[in-house]
Amino acid sequence: MGASLPPKEANLFKLIVKSYETKQYKKGLKAADAILKKFPDHGETLSMKGLTLNCMDRKSEAYELVRQGLKNDLKSHVCWHVFGLLYRSDREYREAIKCYRNALRIDPDNLEILRDLSLLQAQTRDLAGFVETRQQLLTLKSNHRMNWIGFAVAHHLNSNASKAVEILEAYEGTLEDDFPPENERCEHGEMLLYKISLLEECGFLERALEELHKKELEIVDKLEYKEQEVSLLVKLGRFEEGEKLYRSLLSMNPDNYRYYEGLQKCVGLYSENGHFSPDEIDRLDALYKALREQFKWSSAVKRIPLDFLQDDRFKEAADSYIRTFLTKGVPSLFSDLSSLYNHPGKADILERLILELENSIRTTGQYPGRVEKEPPSTLMWTLFLLAQHYDRRGQYETALSKINEAIEHTPTVIDLYSVKSRILKHAGDLAAAAALADEARCMDLADRYVNSECVKRMLQADQVDLAEKTAVLFTKEGDQHTNLHDMQCMWYELASAESYYRQGDLGLALKKFLAVEKHYADISEDQFDFHSYCLRKMTLRTYVEMLKFQDRLHSHTYFRKAAAGAIRCYIKLHDSPPKSTTEEDDEASKLLPSQKRKLRQKQRKAEARAKKEAEEKNEEFSASGPSKSGKRLAKPVDPDPRGETLLQVKDPLSEATKYLKLLQKHSPDSLETHLLSFELYMRKQKVLLAFQAVKQLLRLDAEHPDSHRCLIKFFHKVGSINAPVTDTEKLIWGVLEAERQTISQLHGKSLFEANNSFLEKHKDSLTHRAAFGEMLYILDPNRRSEAVQLIEGSRNNVVQRNGAPGQISEWKLKDCIAVHKLLGTVLVDQDAALRWKVCCAEIFSYSTYFEGSNSSASPNSVLNQICKSTENGSANHLVVDHKEESVISNGKLEAFKDLTISQN
Repeated sequence: MGASLPPKEANLFKLIVKSYETKQYKKGLKAADAILKKFPDHGETLSMKGLTLNCMDRKSEAYELVRQGLKNDLKSHVCWHVFGLLYRSDREYREAIKCYRNALRIDPDNLEILRDLSLLQAQTRDLAGFVETRQQLLTLKSNHRMNWIGFAVAHHLNSNASKAVEILEAYEGTLEDDFPPENERCEHGEMLLYKISLLEECGFLERALEELHKKELEIVDKLEYKEQEVSLLVKLGRFEEGEKLYRSLLSMNPDNYRYYEGLQKCVGLYSENGHFSPDEIDRLDALYKALREQFKWSSAVKRIPLDFLQDDRFKEAADSYIRTFLTKGVPSLFSDLSSLYNHPGKADILERLILELENSIRTTGQYPGRVEKEPPSTLMWTLFLLAQHYDRRGQYETALSKINEAIEHTPTVIDLYSVKSRILKHAGDLAAAAALADEARCMDLADRYVNSECVKRMLQADQVDLAEKTAVLFTKEGDQHTNLHDMQCMWYELASAESYYRQGDLGLALKKFLAVEKHYADISEDQFDFHSYCLRKMTLRTYVEMLKFQDRLHSHTYFRKAAAGAIRCYIKLHDSPPKSTTEEDDEASKLLPSQKRKLRQKQRKAEARAKKEAEEKNEEFSASGPSKSGKRLAKPVDPDPRGETLLQVKDPLSEATKYLKLLQKHSPDSLETHLLSFELYMRKQKVLLAFQAVKQLLRLDAEHPDSHRCLIKFFHKVGSINAPVTDTEKLIWGVLEAERQTISQLHGKSLFEANNSFLEKHKDSLTHRAAFGEMLYILDPNRRSEAVQLIEGSRNNVVQRNGAPGQISEWKLKDCIAVHKLLGTVLVDQDAALRWKVCCAEIFSYSTYFEGSNSSASPNSVLNQICKSTENGSANHLVVDHKEESVISNGKLEAFKDLTISQN
């Protein structure tokens, strides 16, 4: 490195390397220029100067210099190594690996290059190459602990855990008797636990347990030691010893649900599906009664029996559990109980129980069978719980009456307004829900969670500008919207993207969806630094778990939503491409002179505003200047703030296919994945791929309305295509005919018969009848009136439960909205759509979509009442500074009033 230079310049070259490592880039640049004055063609110096410039955000110059340096000295491993580092900084890992391999051809024993190569192989999951490189590192430097551990981990990741155990045992054989020293005991203990977990993974359970007991004194983490021991005992079937150990663990942490689950396994009372025989329930009840005596302050020991107890015993246990939390005033009680609503009959028991408690507190001020008086707040929390219960069951009228009574009882509790906002959202009045959420926010301007809830409600009501102003109250000063992106606030970006999509702003919707996708790319990139860190710190089990998490990263819900949203945007962009400049000019030429003037004024104002914003951001960028290291602190201005460039893509379906492939790989069990796949491939005329999507839908849920739609649409489309001519077409048609016979829904039936069979199976379901009607119209457009009549003939079975006030409707609001859109846009029957709207307005009286009598469109709506109370000064909001004051006044009155007027 720098060997061809005279001593003075060689020392300067070392200074360049040192400056790069210590991030003193200006100093390194100065040293490089000093060398290049005398030796302008020195390849290694040119490469190092390029690497330094790359760290100062001067990438084009950096690549040019590094390429020039490599051209001048192709036999230098430094030049190839630097080129690899340059590619690595731009996440071009495959190209970087090629450069590293070229460097190793010149200097095969360079430890630094080998280490860098191994990191990239771990990052790209080139596991065979990773094993080879780690073995080479170990051969070159076998006295380094990290090389032994890295070699073992490489084999483990390459699905060879037994070899990893052998390597770790060989490493232990190199240690001295007095190892480890005091300052390395934790790292050594972690290595031993990792080795035992490998033995467990290989199935050597007896050997793993023996090793664990043998190394007990060397393992520092005693809790992990006990958990590993009990895990091995249970797998070995030594349940008595396991039971003792689980009871010991419970004495340390009686609220750990995993310990109770393990204890149940040890006593033979565990079930994967949660179903137990009456005898098993009796034994479980006795077990948890004994545990309650031992751990009186544990919540888990009281909550777990609610999952398996039935009827009167469930009611008794739930009564005891609920009373404590109502008296304490725990707002999260309903969230704790919500999973019980999936158990048949338990929701009815809970309703009767809570109504009994409410009646007793209301009349006597105490619980049934109690002498002690309850504090006044107990009634309020009982009403709070009841409101959430009725909301869960779809009885919105009753839920609102309960929450209103609770607010009247204690009007200063923020949670009451948040829950009322949630009830209104479920009832369909999104504007009023946003208003109530803002009411809650203004009661505590320092609560980030309540602020976030408010922002979410505003975005659901499509009040994006107001939501942004509210969200940035909790960001740093400066470019606050960029801060939201830097904080990877994905729920906000997804909600705003969905709002923009509903409003038809595909540019901004796509920009937000792709921002979330970029976050996942950043998260994947962030693992890079841990490849060396975890080996050095010996956090090996956590490291392997992290790598497995990264491998399934794109199956996360937020990524699935973002990718699906981007695909929908691209499909819509394909169906309705944006107008070209020529088309817009042609339309403008048809306007009246006065309209043209207004349009030009509007365009000039928009251009001036955009120019001013750009100038302000550029001033901030220039004012910040570069840091001492030469790297700028501020970020450059977003060149496409409205996402307009994203809309200029030449082939939207090809862009959508990129994200679809990720969904197919990481979310194959999601219906939405294959629905989007069907829509995409039908547009691309990829018949076999579209059929593959249909088969996946039938595999996941053959009776789902959307699966039925895709099945009928596909074979109807195929049937309408001309007879095959080429050999390829004949082959495809032959495959489809053969496959059709294997589909039970179509076997020996025409599409009309298959559609009729589907209706017979699901004649009482609104969504299934709507799917039938839509397919009937597609198969025969002349039978539209029949399809409409059948959809309108759907019956909403209303059930009265336990004599409680209000009714439970089987129809869901989102399904009724979908049917209304189907009648209006697909079946194109505006009269039927209007009749449906009138019908649903009675059922969903709070729905703004159907303009129900209690919705924001009504003069007596919740929203109008809030606006009136605010005008009268009844809302005593705390304001801490001018920024928050502007949000309150702009949001509470003007924005919501405008929204109400526009809906009317």
